[in-house]
Amino acid sequence: MTSDVEKTLAHESPRNEVPYTLDEPAPKVLGFWDQSAFWANLGVSLLAFSGAYTVLAPDAAGTPTLAIAAGIVAMIVGTVLGGLMLGLAAAPGARTGQPAMVLLRGLFGARLSYVPTVLNIAQLIGWGTFELIVIADAARELWDGVPRWGYVVAAGVLTTVLTIWPLGSVRLLRRYVTVAVIVALAYFYVQLVRQPLPDLNHGSWHGFWIGADAALAVSISWVPVAADYTRHAKSARGAFGAASVGYSVTQIVAYVLGLLALALVGGDTGKVFDPFLHVALGAVFFAVFVLREADQSFANVYSTAVSIQNLVPRADRRVLSVALGAGITVLALVLDINDYAGFLSLIGSVFVPMLGVLAADFFLGRGRAGGWDASRAAPSRWSMIAAWAVGIVAYQLINPGTIGWWTDLWQHVRDALHFTPQSWMSASLLSFLVAAAATLLIGRTGAARRPGITRR
Repeated sequence: MTSDVEKTLAHESPRNEVPYTLDEPAPKVLGFWDQSAFWANLGVSLLAFSGAYTVLAPDAAGTPTLAIAAGIVAMIVGTVLGGLMLGLAAAPGARTGQPAMVLLRGLFGARLSYVPTVLNIAQLIGWGTFELIVIADAARELWDGVPRWGYVVAAGVLTTVLTIWPLGSVRLLRRYVTVAVIVALAYFYVQLVRQPLPDLNHGSWHGFWIGADAALAVSISWVPVAADYTRHAKSARGAFGAASVGYSVTQIVAYVLGLLALALVGGDTGKVFDPFLHVALGAVFFAVFVLREADQSFANVYSTAVSIQNLVPRADRRVLSVALGAGITVLALVLDINDYAGFLSLIGSVFVPMLGVLAADFFLGRGRAGGWDASRAAPSRWSMIAAWAVGIVAYQLINPGTIGWWTDLWQHVRDALHFTPQSWMSASLLSFLVAAAATLLIGRTGAARRPGITRR
């Protein structure tokens, strides 16, 4: 399989591939359907099946508080909102031709962009490792005749190959993988709805926005990497539409399927794959999902390499890709990534308000005025860091995560402020809006203070 992939990708013209360093211009070769297929494939994940449990707003004891029907509606609302936010992160990459972390030079300045870059590298290495473990565990569900380490190594090799030819990989997904995934999804829908499903309305709608926020958070987890791919888009409009629609549609489809599977196994996330594997030809179609999961690890590893290039612009992405592919393979062999999951979620949460700052400043502020400086000499903009910090505080006050000491810290802050988060509050949506409002306010205040400029 790997050999066939290598042959297909190797035929891509160098002019149609990602340049080796940031000193070379990015080719604009991805059309709407290339991008749509890419984002649609990222919207379908093995994690979506077990992760669908989170949109049921489980309480501290792990008991779902939402009815499955309510969870489906909450998931759709959260995914649509998250998809629109993902589109906002995708469009600037198409306009500027810059990858995500380099784009942040125009927002924070060259040196200050290193802060989100380091955070992004840390989370992407963690998620890349996590994906190899997920692939290996799912493959063992299909056939345990191969030791776990064998599947990890195979997934690591495939990931590395895809990462060396990233644009060729995007086209490969459009030509072959997307069709197979659609067929597999349709097959499992037919099979699962034929099963005796429990009452999907059993339960309440209390905690609806908690479930919606969980789905929204998954969608915008791709925000810090969106521009890495859309910088090769032929148009900003196509980039926005492909990211927002392509991703949202398939995430909704995958999560509904996951919720149906959970209903069939009584909410036991450890058995969520059973409904897929126990139907006729289930193993064959489930193998499509397992193989397709490599696009998740590919996206994480490639974006890690591009993020590192913001720190070291002349580094060859091919060398970085091979080193990172080998690195996450070793980590997947020796680590229990579940111990890292809470930390990954915490890092991911800081990028939600950052998108609010980026969207406000790019579309309504400096970017609109044509003053977006993504050069290595871009001056530091501490005011944007301040707006980002305000958004981070808003997020943590509502949802401080699950890391003990960090959660306790923000509980003390809540008590000091006499603040109690309400069930309707979405940490992702509100922190985005707060950060965007702070950005516009700071920009308006700064403009009013400049000589010769007065407020209307």
